[in-house]
Order: sequence, then structure tokens, then C-alpha cells
Amino acid sequence: MDLFATSERAERYRTDLLAFMDEHVYPAEAVYEEQMREAGDPHFHPPIVEALKAEAKRRGLWNLFHPHPEWGPGLSNFEYAPLAEIMGRSFHLAPEACNCAAPDTGNMEVLTRFGSDLHKKRYLEPLLDGTIRSAFAMTEPAVASSDATNIELRMVRDGDEYVLNGRKWFASNAMHKNCKVLIVMGKTDPKAAAHRQQSMMVVPIDAPGVSLVRSLPVFGYVDREGHAEIDFRDVRVPVADVLVGEGEGFAISQARLGPGRIHHCMRIIGVAERALELLCRRAQSRVTFGEPLSSRANIQDWIAEARVEIEMTRLLTLKAAWMMDKAGNKAARMEIAAIKIAAPSMALKIIDRAIQVHGAAGVTNDFLLANAWAQVRTLRLADGPDEVHKRAVAKQELRKYR
Repeated sequence: MDLFATSERAERYRTDLLAFMDEHVYPAEAVYEEQMREAGDPHFHPPIVEALKAEAKRRGLWNLFHPHPEWGPGLSNFEYAPLAEIMGRSFHLAPEACNCAAPDTGNMEVLTRFGSDLHKKRYLEPLLDGTIRSAFAMTEPAVASSDATNIELRMVRDGDEYVLNGRKWFASNAMHKNCKVLIVMGKTDPKAAAHRQQSMMVVPIDAPGVSLVRSLPVFGYVDREGHAEIDFRDVRVPVADVLVGEGEGFAISQARLGPGRIHHCMRIIGVAERALELLCRRAQSRVTFGEPLSSRANIQDWIAEARVEIEMTRLLTLKAAWMMDKAGNKAARMEIAAIKIAAPSMALKIIDRAIQVHGAAGVTNDFLLANAWAQVRTLRLADGPDEVHKRAVAKQELRKYR
């Protein structure tokens, strides 16, 4: 394994993406904030996002995540990792601008691998074209959803349809103005083996009986894409909209979460890099007691530790990506779990110190740090909480000593 070599095409995409960020994305951040303020709607879809999408598509910086050449450049996980990191530096704009935003990336991969021809025509193609968005509905308010076998939303067969009843929440992206479809996980056979009770279905967000109850705030922020609580009441879904078949839901969820987890980690490194940049610039520019903050030993310690921790996290991410490419997601499950533990904690520490260097300004919305902290903190829960991943790593480690 040569962790320091990259392909010529990956380097070309990296160069082009860096130019796109400098020339369009970073300048658009202030425009985005102004358009959101003027709209007065937390779920408003600002025109600047569509302008960025058009420019990214024109430059060929589109669907970079997709492993299938038919739908994107066909980059490997290892090739995509530095690109996801770059997009993570502007986490609220760049991923969507390049059609590489969660949860659409995971949903597109699910539809690519498990969707019918009709699903691909009706939902996958518009998702790949960036004309619609999607959400993934698995987590429920009434059960500990870190164990997916706990989910209770019922999917009862009735002739050529299933009838869905139950409630989901934290269905991220469901409040987006362009969200048109949900991938829903529920229970079809409570008497089956624990991992065969669940199924996944494709459900239009405007299907009769689907109600968006509320948009859940996260640390006081109401994110533009939203984290919806959704009520399903006698929602009728054709049998043809079951993905793969009854009882395959848990297996599909595991296939979906592997790439999704590592994509989060790749982007988190970009967030950490942006936070470190802000920390350094602030430390150089602010003077206390006659000297710049950057001259203080404790600030220099923070900067040095941040650089070391980012580099270590990046290397573990690249190792996990390389293993996914060479040996498959299953073989890389320990590395994926390990990086999902390490990356958010690393970034939170650096963001917190950047906030401290910014003083009171750091906790305001004048800088992106407070929002970055809130976003990254959720990733210690999303796609499985730290404790589940630690349990997985520990079990694999203990297996060596049986």
C-alpha cells in the first residue's frame, strides 16, 4: 500500500476542485448567508446553491463520490477521500454544489445497487442530475435506534401493497425544498430472525398518510435541509417499491452505512482544517498584553497538536478507504468503525480551541465555528454512536485472544 501516491486523474480533480472552491464556493458563503437572512425561512433554497451546482457541473465536478463510471467519474474511495475533505471545508455549500451531499450519496448508492429499473428511472436519475433530493428514514423516537433491530414502524402486507404505520425522526434532508423521496426502513415480520424482520421501501414524500410533523433543531440551529420527524399513518406502498425483497432491510442498511460513514470522516477532516486555519489567522492578528496570541506557548501547543491529530486521522481515513477498495467494505469494518470514532472527536477538539482563540466572537454566527461544532457533534451519533463503533472494534480485538 502506497498511502502517499495518487492517480493522475485524482490529482486533476483535486486541482480543479481547489480552483472551484477559491473562485466560487468561498466567495459564495457570504451571499448564501445574506439570501438566507432575506428569505426568513430556515428551509429556503437560496439561488446561490443552484448557481454553484451549475458551475460545478460545467466544470465536471459532479457526482464525484459515485463509484460507477456510468454515473460519475468512477473514482475509488481512496481517490475520493481528498476531494471529500476539500468539500468539507465549506460543509454547508460545497457537497451540495457538487452533488456529493449526505444523505443523497448513500441513497443513490442504495438505488444503484438495490433499486429496480423503475426506481432508477423515477428517482435515481433525477438524484444524479441534482434536480431532486432525498431522505433516509430509519431512526425512531420511541426506541434505541443505535440497534437497528429495535425499529418498530410496521409494514403490513395487504394484497399488492404494504401498509406503513409508525413514526420516524432525524430524517435528515426531509425538509429540503427539493426532497421528493424517502427510503424507509421498517418491520415486516416480527417473528422472523432478528436480522430478517426489517425491510426497506421507496416512498414518495408526498404519499397520502406521510406527514412532516416538525423540523428538529440541533443545538438551537434549524438546518436548511432539516432533520424531520415524520408520521406514517396507513401509508400504502406497492410491493414493487420494496428494495430487493422482504427481510433484506438490515443487510441493505449495513451496505449503505459503510461508505456513508467514511464520507462523513473525509469531510470532517476538511472542517478541522478550516477550523485550524481560522485559529491560526486569529492568533496571528489578535494582541493581548502587548504580544500576538500566536506567541503564547499554550496556543502554539494547540496548533502543533491540531496538525498532528489531523495528519493521524487523515492517515487512518486513507487506510480505511484503501482497504474498502482492495478488500471490500466488510473486510474494512474495523477501520471504518475506528475512523468514525476518531474523526469527530478530533475535529470537535480543534473547533473548540478555535472558538476559544476567537473569544466571545467564536460562539456567534459571525464565524462558522459555532455551527461547525454543532454539525460535527451530531456525527458522534449519526450512522451509529461512538459506543456502538467502540463495541465493534473491541469485539474484533478480543476475538484474537479466544
